[in-house]
Amino acid sequence: MARKRRSSTEAEAAALASGIRLRIIRLTSFEAMTNKELARRLGRDPATTLHHVRRLVDTGFLIPQEVRRGARGAKEIPYLSTGLSWELANDPPEAAVGEAMLEAFLAELAEADPAEVDASRLVVKLAPEAVGELRDRLSELLDEFRDRAPDPAADRTAIYVSIYPGR
Repeated sequence: MARKRRSSTEAEAAALASGIRLRIIRLTSFEAMTNKELARRLGRDPATTLHHVRRLVDTGFLIPQEVRRGARGAKEIPYLSTGLSWELANDPPEAAVGEAMLEAFLAELAEADPAEVDASRLVVKLAPEAVGELRDRLSELLDEFRDRAPDPAADRTAIYVSIYPGR
């Protein structure tokens, strides 16, 4: 059975309605990163990135880690994803959140080596109950792999799934 996810609050949905914030959550999923590291990785200026980081901290998506000293002795705060975004349902569906997910996916895909991308497309004609079954089974499969212990020697694997009317 698919994991029960709670509906996001208005503030949580607003925080997730940004492709850059979704990328920050993904980048900090397994490894804490400082604002400076995130800005460099995303090709953004640190001030803009800090705005997004603070918004994610305020809404519970990131948690500050222990302060450390940088190369020149400056105070640095690494941030780690809390995993909250996976526990939330986009219910009722927020168009802005879906658009941000697509934006983040396209930005990450643009950075990937095409030889390392495994993509599939399919159009089917299913009764509404069968579409619900498909959603549930995909959700269960994603939950199963999400719940596995991370392999510290492995590279990250990103997954994007979208089910939509094939008009």
